[in-house]
Amino acid sequence: MTRSLTVDDLVHAGIALAAGLLAAFLLRVLLRWLARHAERTAWRGDDILVEALRTVAPWAAMAGGAASAAAALPLTRAVQHTTNQVLTLTVILVATVATARVVADLVRSVTQSRSGVAGSATIFVNITRILVLAIGFLIGLQTLGISIAPLLTALGVGGLAVALALQDTLANLFAGIHILASKTVQPGDYIRLSSGEEGYVEDINWRQTTVRELSNNLVVIPNGQLAKTNMTNFMRPQQQLTILVQVGVSYDSDLEHVERVTKEVVADVMTEITGAVPEHEPAVRFHTFGDSRIGFTVILGVAEFSDQYRIKHEFIKRLHRRYREEGIRIPSPARTVALQQGTVLIPSQRDGSAAVDDMITGRPV
Repeated sequence: MTRSLTVDDLVHAGIALAAGLLAAFLLRVLLRWLARHAERTAWRGDDILVEALRTVAPWAAMAGGAASAAAALPLTRAVQHTTNQVLTLTVILVATVATARVVADLVRSVTQSRSGVAGSATIFVNITRILVLAIGFLIGLQTLGISIAPLLTALGVGGLAVALALQDTLANLFAGIHILASKTVQPGDYIRLSSGEEGYVEDINWRQTTVRELSNNLVVIPNGQLAKTNMTNFMRPQQQLTILVQVGVSYDSDLEHVERVTKEVVADVMTEITGAVPEHEPAVRFHTFGDSRIGFTVILGVAEFSDQYRIKHEFIKRLHRRYREEGIRIPSPARTVALQQGTVLIPSQRDGSAAVDDMITGRPV
């Protein structure tokens, strides 16, 4: 039997509850002040920890005040036990959610700050969040007096059936982990698949990889397919790359003059155009005696894959203008067509000039 409720019991319970609410308010004010100071530091971790404490500490103070108030009241043992369990579960729930948020934010902060790690990939963030929530759930069951050993045994047995039913999903999950762990592909990389898709890797999650094309369309690729396909990564081992531009000049050109003028244009483009590599050494390589021209390759340096289109655009415009100023001729193919009676058409190509002449002749058979 419990004793009767008195006014003193209500006063003590009210004081305990008020003390808990006051403590929660003071903690929130203190943590808000700490949050403003944490924002001034370069380290992201203190912001994450203070934000988590702003969630957990007030709830813990209110739960403590409620528990003290319940202890001051003449409750039965069963009611007291149930009240303590409810308050404990509330604190565990809040602490679990806050801890999952802290761990996920810390993982995201670390991966974004370190080169060659997962970057913005959500796969590691989701895995750590699920693990923390699962641990909090098991702790909550243990608090309620429910043995988790049979549950773990059932999960172990049922896990085999789930694994068989979710083969594709698990294959994509482990393929995504393998891709990130091997560092062959990271968010932000520009890739091209053997099937033709190409673009910037936006994210790698537990099931799929999202690629943003230059047209801003999103291509969704299952991780398992990405792990098995042939792929070119234009950002590794380094982001800078070289591109080739094919050019041709007429046979009567002075090749030394052509090489010198071309290198001057390359040097101007490399120093004046955004996305070029100023320290790139201009390179011109002659390689072909063609039907109407001497072909050569110009090697340009670009800072990043998508910069190549702007660099090529500016280079071709400037090279064409400079060739016209220097009197260097870029020949166009010419075709001579001979037409005989009997509608026999005999085409042939020859070295051409700026003007293309078509010759049509006819004679009796």
